[in-house]
Amino acid sequence: MEEIDRKFRLARIWSNRELKKIAPLFTGKIANVSAGENNDKEGDTYDNYFINGEEFWLTNYEPGTYRGFQGRDNELLIDLTKALPQEFEGKFDVVFNHTTLEHIFDVFTAFRNLCKLTKDIAIVVVPFTQEQHETPGYLDYWRFTPTCMRELFKTNGMHVLYESANNDFNAATYLFFVGSKRAAHWKGKMPAYTAIENAANWIGKKNNRGLFARLLNFKNEDKGTC
Repeated sequence: MEEIDRKFRLARIWSNRELKKIAPLFTGKIANVSAGENNDKEGDTYDNYFINGEEFWLTNYEPGTYRGFQGRDNELLIDLTKALPQEFEGKFDVVFNHTTLEHIFDVFTAFRNLCKLTKDIAIVVVPFTQEQHETPGYLDYWRFTPTCMRELFKTNGMHVLYESANNDFNAATYLFFVGSKRAAHWKGKMPAYTAIENAANWIGKKNNRGLFARLLNFKNEDKGTC
């Protein structure tokens, strides 16, 4: 269990904390795009993060898939790989998308659609490093760098307002990005940040804390035999 938690849960918990820091800043219509069940995998749902939102919507892919459309209230059927219907362009004030893009082969169309869906804000979480994870019909194609994310936002007419990455040893590394079409409006309102450099720089390093814990345990066991 501990190994699985390190592989998948540490980065999720970290990204949830990042979202909780900024979600209260946003108002209007919020959408969790490719939301699945909208669970944060810590026992809560993401609508509860956006406490100042006026409406909360979900979008999902075709019925029967991993993130399949279920026809719930405030749920839209949207395939990010297809041309976005005109009535959905600018429908939301904020769109949120968590670790979906790595599963979409045509990632450029998908990212463009995320940006089209919003009037202003796009919050996107993607893996920089993570164990391959896929199911039939939900394959695993991509990993993203900070430079890639900045360029994707720029190409789609958006300015990066915030970026961060976790750095948990021997665990998945997620990138957390917030882009805006109205950057001037958010001046001084978003948390300060430092541009990501050397994401996942723990790779190749020794976990000295783990070594210390093992040595301490060995000494304690040795004392018990005396």
